[in-house]
Amino acid sequence: MFIHKHPYPPYFPNGATKMIVGTLPPPRFSTGELKPGDVNFCYGSIDGQLWPILNQLFELNLVFETTQKAIDQRKEFLQDRGVAICDIVHSAKRQKIDASDLGMEQVQLRPLLKHLKENTQIDTLLFTGGNSKNGPEYFFRRLLKEHHMSLEVVEDQVPRIHSFELEGRPIKTVSLTAPSGAANRAVGSLPLYKERKAADPSYNTLLFRVDQYRPFF
Repeated sequence: MFIHKHPYPPYFPNGATKMIVGTLPPPRFSTGELKPGDVNFCYGSIDGQLWPILNQLFELNLVFETTQKAIDQRKEFLQDRGVAICDIVHSAKRQKIDASDLGMEQVQLRPLLKHLKENTQIDTLLFTGGNSKNGPEYFFRRLLKEHHMSLEVVEDQVPRIHSFELEGRPIKTVSLTAPSGAANRAVGSLPLYKERKAADPSYNTLLFRVDQYRPFF
């Protein structure tokens, strides 16, 4: 089996108030066999959409290349906006070497609650996916359960919003539509997307995510 270990440590800029939480980057980021256009940093896959979404949302003029400049641009944005990144999965085993969340077995989680206790200004977790099996919200619920805690529903429409308390401190979670190509089919089936696409044929799944992510970044 392939041991898929997260290649990047958590990234916590000083004073961060939001934290992006995903699972694991594609295995090639752990083996170092990057594609042209990959950025050697969190969510750096050329096939992923998180940075294209944020690039369009904030007009960042990011470069998409395997350079230090590309890494520095992303770190500067996170510092300026007070956004941390701490994916929930430390490592997993895979029968097949791919990026599928469902393909992860014997998953080891990171101590997210410990990190939250150490970074006391964080009040919002931004999950890059929902509660489907092996998604970030799914694993976070498992982590809370181990500590006899749970999420309370705030908004049950996509993107779903929950809250919990950590030592008396309220923290909100937002389960965003995953910024991956694999989620495009699910986006295409949403009534809101269909409505916007009918009104504007040039509207696409990237723009849908830009609109969805805007209030939370």
